[in-house]
Formats: sequence, structure tokens, C-alpha cells
Amino acid sequence: MASAARSEELCDIVRGGVIIAQNGENTYLGKIASSFDSESIFNEFGTYGSEFSSTSIWNEFGEFGSEFNSNSATNEFTATPPMIIKSRKLLGYLTANKAIKSSISPNMLKALCKGAY
Repeated sequence: MASAARSEELCDIVRGGVIIAQNGENTYLGKIASSFDSESIFNEFGTYGSEFSSTSIWNEFGEFGSEFNSNSATNEFTATPPMIIKSRKLLGYLTANKAIKSSISPNMLKALCKGAY
């Protein structure tokens, strides 16, 4: 029961946050919102949630979803993962790199929060 409460707290904290790449251009990669929101990373038919979109963290062949690209959320070794920003403050990082503090993996975020909104 306690872990479910922590999951809800995490989802509440990051809800409305935007994902910004650290690629020198600060590319907008969508927001953490309901899968019905057109800009949500959870909207599988939207620009930022589709596995085929060049600006999606779920595109395994794209800059931001490839496990080999240094700007990718799924690269386990990146030093420059996408940031989670809310109210002009850095909440943390969206990354599979477990060594980066204040981070959550994209798959964990999806598992915990996709249905929470």
C-alpha cells in the first residue's frame, strides 16, 4: 500500500512537467500528461508519444529514444539525458542511466503514471 501511495505522489509531482532535450537546442519532447493530450509522451498517436516520431522518446531509432544516442532517455550511459521541467524548475531527468541522481527511467514513468491521469 505504501508503494502505491509513493507512485501516486510521484505522478502528482511530475504531472504537467515538460521534457526538454539537452542537445544544445533544448528540443521540446512533450509533456507528462493524460494520453488524451496531444502533446503527451503517453499519447501513442501524438507527435511526442508515437514510436515513429522523430521527437519521441519512444522512437528506438530516433535521437531521443535510441539506446545509443547521447541525448536519448533510453541510453544507459548518457551524461546528457532529457530534463523534466515544471514551473521553470528542474525536477530531474528522464533516463535509463541509473547513475544520474534525481532521475526516473522512461519505462518506469510510463508504468507508474500512464494510467494515473
